[in-house]
Amino acid sequence: MSTPQPGILAPAPGFSRYLEFSASSDSDPVAALKALAARAINEDIVIGLGPGLVQKLGHPIEGLRPLPAISGPGCEIPSTQTDIWFWVRGDDRGWITHKARAFSQMLKPAFNLVRNVDGFTFDQGLDLSGYVDGTENPEGEDAFEAGIVQGAGKGLDGSSFVATQQWVHDLDHFDTLSEAERDDTIGRRIRDNEEFDEAPASAHVKRTAQESFDPEAYIVRRSMPWADASGEGLMFVAFGKTLDAFEVQLRRMAGLEDGIIDGIFRFTRPISGSYFWCPPVSNGCLDFTAIGL
Repeated sequence: MSTPQPGILAPAPGFSRYLEFSASSDSDPVAALKALAARAINEDIVIGLGPGLVQKLGHPIEGLRPLPAISGPGCEIPSTQTDIWFWVRGDDRGWITHKARAFSQMLKPAFNLVRNVDGFTFDQGLDLSGYVDGTENPEGEDAFEAGIVQGAGKGLDGSSFVATQQWVHDLDHFDTLSEAERDDTIGRRIRDNEEFDEAPASAHVKRTAQESFDPEAYIVRRSMPWADASGEGLMFVAFGKTLDAFEVQLRRMAGLEDGIIDGIFRFTRPISGSYFWCPPVSNGCLDFTAIGL
């Protein structure tokens, strides 16, 4: 029986490395994918395949598509779709570095590295803004229901879809806002993490309230802060049994429903965005049955 990749629903690690690769135009990806299929999968790695790569293999996955570029009133959400995504997880940055290097070597020369971002846990789950990230995340059976494909058949059951975006924060600007302005931006009070009704319609928690969509748009967030010489922000990662729940939230954030953009665009913006399909695991390894391997 196929099961989800264990890192999807596992607790957040201390550190992460996010790697994205694009396929080389003149190389056959099959050998590299077969090497991945032979590698034991545990909590230290989650692997996703992009729509272009899956299409090239001739076995498209229903519901897998590129993340759309979206323009809203005063915001831009880019699409930088790539072909393979790795989330290398753990509590030791040294081992994460070595594992990431090993996966990169495994993919050569069929794939080229285009994004490499290191994430970390901040004060047991805070965003660098100081607010708790993912307060309304489903847990336990609810997380499985929201994040994992079920009832779709062999090679699909136990799989998941994931949306990834690198967001860059302007913390210098955020620091100029009063505490009340910051709370209004997020829709929660920083002092107690409580949501408050009097927050404006642009507050992030109001824009993305999962129960307010029809159908309800629950996703399993596994985001982590990042920081390096180029800046700092949030590596947003959200798993779902389809990509629809994330996409309807994104469209509302951009103001495409009612012209009201999400308050977080006051201090942060995405610079990347991709969708991937995360195959299930069978006998401890990736199950590529659905893509013909």
